[in-house]
Amino acid sequence: MTAATSLLARTVLVADDTAFVRDRFKTAIEGAGHKAVTARTGSELLAQLRASVSRIDLVVLDLRLPQGNGVALLRQIGKLDRRPAIIVFSGTIASADEVRQLETLGVVGYVNEYTAVPHIVPSLVPHLFPDMLNRRSSPRVSLGIPVSYRFGNTIAAALTLNISHGGLAIRTTSPLAVDTPVRVRFRLPAGRNEIDAEARIAWVDRRMGMGVQFTKVAPVDQAQIDDYVQSHFFSNRKA
Repeated sequence: MTAATSLLARTVLVADDTAFVRDRFKTAIEGAGHKAVTARTGSELLAQLRASVSRIDLVVLDLRLPQGNGVALLRQIGKLDRRPAIIVFSGTIASADEVRQLETLGVVGYVNEYTAVPHIVPSLVPHLFPDMLNRRSSPRVSLGIPVSYRFGNTIAAALTLNISHGGLAIRTTSPLAVDTPVRVRFRLPAGRNEIDAEARIAWVDRRMGMGVQFTKVAPVDQAQIDDYVQSHFFSNRKA
């Protein structure tokens, strides 16, 4: 790891009772030059945080951990001297009402535990670098579809990484500058029509791509986006 990379390295605590999930996230996080530690139970999670909370930048949390009720865990984390950013595995959420409750308890985002490995770190980047990047606290789902975006007189094409109510993450090795106005055009899987939206570049990571924040979307298109996110956000929910 270079000196420049080490200055940007973050530490992520992945808490899930399934080894498959923990290992995939740990591999992706460490492959991007960050540090990953893991916990299998609520007790392990709290012990890790109490021992090294000053070094943990982000917690990726399974709300259904053994030895730990999700809401109770969040309240206990909130009592620590320093509370790291927390995002939740979407498959451990039961309803949209629970999403609203979690926001009041300090949860800043969500990620699907079955996200493809190449998409894991891009999903975490806005929460690893909150001061540099615009964060979307609304639920997002992984999605790799073609997208075109126009800036000035130039039209470029790429693939999306994920989508939420308020925007897209786009994989590109040539990201635009933050605040650049763009017009994006894409079609959701089985979509009724192409979605054409005005947007701005909200964040940039030269290893991953860029985040696009919608600024103007037709109501019918926004409804199509919201329906897609809602239907896929809970599709892998744990029992």
